[in-house]
Amino acid sequence: MYSFDIQRPTSVADAVAALGTDEALPLGGGQTLIPTLKQRLSAPSVLVSLSGIAEIKGVCTNDDGALCIGGGTTHATVAKEASAYPGLAALAGNIGDPAVRNRGTIGGSVANNDPSACYPAAVLASGATVVTNTRSIAADDYFQGMFATALNEGEIITEVRFPVPEKSAYMKFEQPASRFALVGVFVAKFADGVRVAVTGASEEGVFRWTEAEAALSSNFSADAVPAAPSGDGMISDLHGSGAYRAHLVAVMTKRAVAAAS
Repeated sequence: MYSFDIQRPTSVADAVAALGTDEALPLGGGQTLIPTLKQRLSAPSVLVSLSGIAEIKGVCTNDDGALCIGGGTTHATVAKEASAYPGLAALAGNIGDPAVRNRGTIGGSVANNDPSACYPAAVLASGATVVTNTRSIAADDYFQGMFATALNEGEIITEVRFPVPEKSAYMKFEQPASRFALVGVFVAKFADGVRVAVTGASEEGVFRWTEAEAALSSNFSADAVPAAPSGDGMISDLHGSGAYRAHLVAVMTKRAVAAAS
């Protein structure tokens, strides 16, 4: 890695000020950024650690019944304390390995928006709200393509607010070395309909499978899941072709609906 300075603010305001420095980058749990630095794909002059900011950590339920998770909350904490949303807690408990779960944060994962990460599927399927130091962003507006989000330079995710569905489940077909999702599907059933979000499959990143949503809103059963979507636009690499990933989208959706039921 190249040399860099590190700052450790203890408040969101101080972190935002530190990120105003040229070539400064925020450091959450470091599970994505540190490997990037090791490969010399990024060379910031300053890293701004967010791990000391207590105000962006923790899990609670607000007056509207939404599950609110601070951006600096680790996966392990979500798995342990998000019992009000079992589908989300189960997802967090199966991210990476214990070392990753005890360092990685929900804010870091959602900010990075890796095309194979698990949390983006939960955020999008839940119709969650991403809260930053300056505004609130609906999930449908937040994700804007592979590694692309609505975040502005220096904006920090302080909280993610999840409406809690009646039923939910996440199923992923793991890439065995990384435990990232080769394809992952999060299904959330609400009183007014079903939302289905897919990660790991598309060249555009996480997306909603609207055909499955329509079918499952009428009949929430694995038998109602439509045929696999087209393989066009799906990721094709050494782990699997686009057609294979499209097939897995349907398979994982059926398994998620069965698990939720």
